[in-house]
Amino acid sequence: MLIAETIAAKNNPNICSTNNRYKPTPTHYLFQFSNCTFPNFKLMPLPTKSIRNIIKSLNMKNSNDYDKISTKLLKFSSPFIHSPLTHICNKSLSLGIFPDRLKYSEIKPLFKKGDRHNISNYRPISILTSFSKVLEKAVHFQLYEHCRKHNILAGERFGFRNKLSTTDAIYKLINKILIALNKKIMVGGIFCNLEKAFDSINHDILISKLNLYGVKGKTLSWFKSYLKNRYQRVTLTNKANCQNYHSTWQEIAHGVPQGSILGPLLFLIYINDLPKTVNNLATPILFADDTTILITSPNQSDCELKVNTTLKLINDWLNTNFLFINFEKTHFMQFTTKNKPNPI
Repeated sequence: MLIAETIAAKNNPNICSTNNRYKPTPTHYLFQFSNCTFPNFKLMPLPTKSIRNIIKSLNMKNSNDYDKISTKLLKFSSPFIHSPLTHICNKSLSLGIFPDRLKYSEIKPLFKKGDRHNISNYRPISILTSFSKVLEKAVHFQLYEHCRKHNILAGERFGFRNKLSTTDAIYKLINKILIALNKKIMVGGIFCNLEKAFDSINHDILISKLNLYGVKGKTLSWFKSYLKNRYQRVTLTNKANCQNYHSTWQEIAHGVPQGSILGPLLFLIYINDLPKTVNNLATPILFADDTTILITSPNQSDCELKVNTTLKLINDWLNTNFLFINFEKTHFMQFTTKNKPNPI
């Protein structure tokens, strides 16, 4: 079993079990905080010009998946293949089926920091087929436009969205802290780190949330097909002799591919209702899988109560949705001016 699969299963064995008594009810959060009925979303066929423009927009890279077709080769071949490729993409959308041959990806571990011998210090990056990127980008544009048009994505979410970058998240964080300090009230932040969040997404829960946001019929079937029966293998390269070594192919039971085009947007939709659980107590600021919760309070005892209550609410939501806090990398910090001591 691959690293990410092992971690997700270890965190909660119910993810992989079909014969357990515990049945998650994550969608009750959506019903609890939203009275909206979202319009139905349907994937529409694309003209040849759109597919040609998507191919042009891809970064020209020599890296390739198991099929050995790089985006560089795809871009050079575009004048000869964009017409039949458009037909294949539109056939996929109309039938609600994501092609099986595009569900294979190679995982290349990307070192982050720390001990190079510690597996958890590597990020698994999926190298997808070039044709998969074209189809994913076509779907991403339509799904993102549906979310934007109907204000589906929470305003507390930053990252993987147009005009909501790291800078915007930092500005909101600093601005909220300064406002609290100017009012001479206590302000602190809970900085949560989620453990292997992208790899732990439960497919059934994600599908149920897509359905509530208006994804129905053949379009919902397409997303089911996209998520199910995917396979991946780990590829390591010996730099001394440029030799590649591969693990065996393994089926992906949960998670969305890191490095994919659709993966980040599906992750945003999956955790979209998280901020609503604590909006009455605190100010959540989310960037990708990093969650910051700002808490303001007039006194120390009230602040401690809010911190504990907020952590419990966040942890309950995460457990219900099969996501988990990495407590070793989760911290609380109080912000004060230089002439005021830190009471907590």
